[in-house]
Amino acid sequence: MTGTGAGHPTGRDEHSVEGAALLVVGDVITDVVARHRGPLAAGTDTAASIRTVPGGAGANVACWAAHRGAAEVRLLGRVGADAAAWHERELAAHGVCPQLVVDPRAPTGTVICLVDREASAERTFLTDSGASLRLEPADWSDALLDGVARLHLSGYLLFSERSRALVTVVLKAARARGVPVSMDPASAGFLTELGVERFLALVEGVDVLLPSRDEACLLTGLADAADAAAELSLRIPLVVAKLGREGALVARSGKVCARVPAVPATPRDTTGAGDAFTGTFLGALLAGAGPEEAAAEGCRAGARAVERVGGRPPLPG
Repeated sequence: MTGTGAGHPTGRDEHSVEGAALLVVGDVITDVVARHRGPLAAGTDTAASIRTVPGGAGANVACWAAHRGAAEVRLLGRVGADAAAWHERELAAHGVCPQLVVDPRAPTGTVICLVDREASAERTFLTDSGASLRLEPADWSDALLDGVARLHLSGYLLFSERSRALVTVVLKAARARGVPVSMDPASAGFLTELGVERFLALVEGVDVLLPSRDEACLLTGLADAADAAAELSLRIPLVVAKLGREGALVARSGKVCARVPAVPATPRDTTGAGDAFTGTFLGALLAGAGPEEAAAEGCRAGARAVERVGGRPPLPG
């Protein structure tokens, strides 16, 4: 697998191609965001502000990459017939070229996002993956990589047998074409169920890993995020750990080479903040930015994201 430009003398990304495409393979989800204040009242009512918005880690990443200015962003995902047209319209409105497979049996995945409206705006997810994790090798065509300079895989793909098989096929196709691959581990909870060693074996050949603090620590067994990022970078050429209010870390070859500060924000909903970082980071790499510069852009996007409800950027215009 081609590297990520970590050793490029200019610090620019050697895989950036003016006008080339980013392909994202991942989940397309309907988010039901319920913003409440304080603890939920068990057995009775809790007042909340509730909105239904398009989401999914893969879809959000694609939208933020397009928002960053990537010339072409493609998204391969699987949805149910119940919401396929809506999701296609929403993605196209954000400048993403949707390649959506309509599942004949399963409904579109749905996530209920419970967001505490106190200062942290922290969220809890109730997840029904639905059609999103039914992506399979039959949904793939190597032609999807035509003109693609970067490929991004949502880590949620590793949490079902079907989509794990797809990941294997996609990684092989990308490797054959020399297309660098990034992945976001997606969920510390699902990672625990999958198993750390299994995850690390499945992502062998990935060029860029973008874990959260919790995911990085879980994958290494280390309590310190910097130590965890450094350890992971012995396996994966470039590791960018997202630390929320503490910014981000960039690690290569067993060392943290950059600490990027966070951008102050007043959070309303932290759903999708990591996706905003990832999409913007990848868009910046595609435009030729080095990893540290791209991470700084990612932090700015994450700050904007937490001040909005839902995981998508504002629509163009």
